[in-house]
Amino acid sequence: MPRTMLTDKAWRLLKQLMKSTGRVYDKKEHRTTFEGILYRMRTGCPWRDLPTTFGRWNTIFRRFHLWSRKGILKLLFSKLTYITDSEWLFIDGSIVRSHQHSSGASTRRDEAIGRSRGGRSTKIHLAVDSHGLPVHFELSGGQRNDIVMAQTLVSNAPPSKVTVADKGYDSEDFRAYLQEQRGSTPVIPRRKDNTKGNKEMDWAMYKHRHLVENAFARVKHFRAISTRYDKLERNYGSMLSLAFIIMWLPMHC
Repeated sequence: MPRTMLTDKAWRLLKQLMKSTGRVYDKKEHRTTFEGILYRMRTGCPWRDLPTTFGRWNTIFRRFHLWSRKGILKLLFSKLTYITDSEWLFIDGSIVRSHQHSSGASTRRDEAIGRSRGGRSTKIHLAVDSHGLPVHFELSGGQRNDIVMAQTLVSNAPPSKVTVADKGYDSEDFRAYLQEQRGSTPVIPRRKDNTKGNKEMDWAMYKHRHLVENAFARVKHFRAISTRYDKLERNYGSMLSLAFIIMWLPMHC
């Protein structure tokens, strides 16, 4: 039998949260279906190659697609973050390669897939709390600069006393936004060509920025996250929400 990821305690919590959304009926096969989706996230295999232990592959895919369309997995992720410690907020972006199978969606939107010299890619913009746990994320094309998504990323994350980011977020407008509209102290180093320098920079706090990089490293252990196979932005976002749910579960179980 293929290796599974959920303990009985973790499934009881997820089952309760799914029922609380009012959008999911209580069915016995949901745990097996959920494990099938987790297996695909962990291995990155095509849906058709899912082991029959989890049921028919098209049943599992249809259930995932339905939950994705209803926003169930993103809602579960948001419900698990209610105990977040957001005194410090760390933000960063990371690029993932988009597999050739992720192209060809029958929509007019770019589905958060960009084109560059390296080929098609998607960028994950992530905010994590004081413990390095994800609290909000957004997707864009891989060619998009981090600073472009900075304000929307922070505005949708919990309020924080300090916001830490790397030089990719070096912008006086963004610093002013953090201080004046978010009441947060920016800890963002300036580039070498910036005449203002880094005299007021809190380097001790900046050393903790690895927490957001650690979060990326953890979810990229899952092959369906480190390489994007999903055609639709919402489906890849749901798969990413599922990876973040797995990170949060030990905090509640």
